[in-house]
Amino acid sequence: MLAISKRGEQMPPSPIRKLVPFAEAAKKKGIKVFHLNIGQPDIETPPAILDAVRNTDIKVLEYSHSAGNESYRRKLVQYYKKVRIDVSYDQIMITTGGSEAIMFGFLTCLNPGDEVIVPEPFYANYNGFACAAGVTVVPITSTIETGFALPPIEDFEKVITAKTKAIIICSPNNPTGYLYSKEEMYKLKELCLKYNLYLFSDEAYREFCYDGDYVSALHVEGLEQHVVLMDTISKRYSACGARLGALVTKNKAVYDAAMKFAQARLSPPGLAQIMGEAAIDLPESYFEAPKAEYLSRRNLLVRRLNAMQGVVCPNPGGAFYAMAKLPIDDSDKFCQWLLESFSYKGQTLMLAPATGFYGTPGLGKQEVRLAYVLNLTALDQAMDCLEEALKVYPGRTEN
Repeated sequence: MLAISKRGEQMPPSPIRKLVPFAEAAKKKGIKVFHLNIGQPDIETPPAILDAVRNTDIKVLEYSHSAGNESYRRKLVQYYKKVRIDVSYDQIMITTGGSEAIMFGFLTCLNPGDEVIVPEPFYANYNGFACAAGVTVVPITSTIETGFALPPIEDFEKVITAKTKAIIICSPNNPTGYLYSKEEMYKLKELCLKYNLYLFSDEAYREFCYDGDYVSALHVEGLEQHVVLMDTISKRYSACGARLGALVTKNKAVYDAAMKFAQARLSPPGLAQIMGEAAIDLPESYFEAPKAEYLSRRNLLVRRLNAMQGVVCPNPGGAFYAMAKLPIDDSDKFCQWLLESFSYKGQTLMLAPATGFYGTPGLGKQEVRLAYVLNLTALDQAMDCLEEALKVYPGRTEN
């Protein structure tokens, strides 16, 4: 009998998408499902960037340079300059989504058996990338009581071993929405310099900071050679399907090694790079409307959640996610129950169980992630559903 690889067996399924069959079954029964489970914005993709593809006069859709079109990388230099990141075009590598940037970072900087430390809860797909690269994710816990702030530095030091090669952070954070402060970023600098670690910085949500300033890892002076920045246009321009990201680093050895992986996959998406170039020509005022919309949604969501008996939800400083603690016995059971056994006025909602965002077994049992990617009316109706569901859920507990 043919066997699949150990890697294939160990590759974790997506905790964000595992409830899809239950949502599909609910819809077949005529129930409207509010999707708060996944970070797919309903903000309209800017027409100008779609028009750039429609209006292009391409006779042959050729491979681009493996690092991406030079014209696009040069325009990204201008974009990064606006957010106070000073890089040259040959320090930017265009990737197939932010996902490939993360994978390139892991494959380039880490050996099989190496360890990467990540504050939990964390973006669940880091587990998948680590598995593919043969790397071990070592979680350290941030808690809802602190709003998911950076854990104490001594918690990092407790788990650092000879195998530890990197720390990965996401700010503003997915799944918590937490925005790391300048002070926290400089604490990470001290740690990386002391133990000679890479700092992988996932900055997919930098445009959406509400309470506090965005601090990039590349803003931290003296850490430049340690930073591998992962980026994407998916959330910035509500263009998730374009699959266009970037790996940015001032470490030439890292860049040159990553280039070999980029050459092996030939080139990033050609039509998406046309979209990316056009996006940089959007006026700076473009982000005002989506940011204001997300802020309104955040305020509504957090207010509604904290008004429910037994629910705790910190105010997220950025991105478009919130983590909430609910008076429930098991978030996996609860989220499945919402789709299988509950409806209110012919409606229900789909949430992401927080267990999938923790690396430590047993954590997240009473927490869920909510993505506020729906308009205010739909979000309010979804919160009506959740409030009613918590009243009748058989596994309700008192926190």
